[in-house]
Amino acid sequence: MRLTVIPASILVFAFSLLAPAQTKVSGTVQCGKPDEQHSLDIGDRPNHSFSISKGKCTWTKPMEIAGTQTKEDDGTNFDEITGDHSTGRGYVVGALANGDKMYVRIQSSATMKEGKLVTARGTWSFTGGTGKVKGITGKGTYQGKAAPDGTVTYDVTGEYQLPK
Repeated sequence: MRLTVIPASILVFAFSLLAPAQTKVSGTVQCGKPDEQHSLDIGDRPNHSFSISKGKCTWTKPMEIAGTQTKEDDGTNFDEITGDHSTGRGYVVGALANGDKMYVRIQSSATMKEGKLVTARGTWSFTGGTGKVKGITGKGTYQGKAAPDGTVTYDVTGEYQLPK
């Protein structure tokens, strides 16, 4: 019996036709100081605490997703702060201009000086959405820089796919 081997390049091409197309996105979002923030000192060493916060952001350079633009976000974050460094996780509920919602999970790393944010960076991934973005998947990265007034500007890049 003779086996026929299909070249890998043909298989890759065939699967690429079946996979949904990925669309690249980028934008800039401006976040104000948190509307609500709570911090708890852990007590095991100096400057070690947990923080939970909730705040709003507005897209100053919107991303276009499924033919509509990102408008504003509500983010909820949980961070562990050790000295001038923090790591955290959070969720964002983003509103699109047409009223649809997108749900995003974030993971972050940040540097601080004298207890105030200086820079932040991290990864994000879609966990779902409503309307035109129901079933959205995708991921990306972000980098942020804080201003003296406590606001933070984030540059966001990534890609997404919509179900067929």
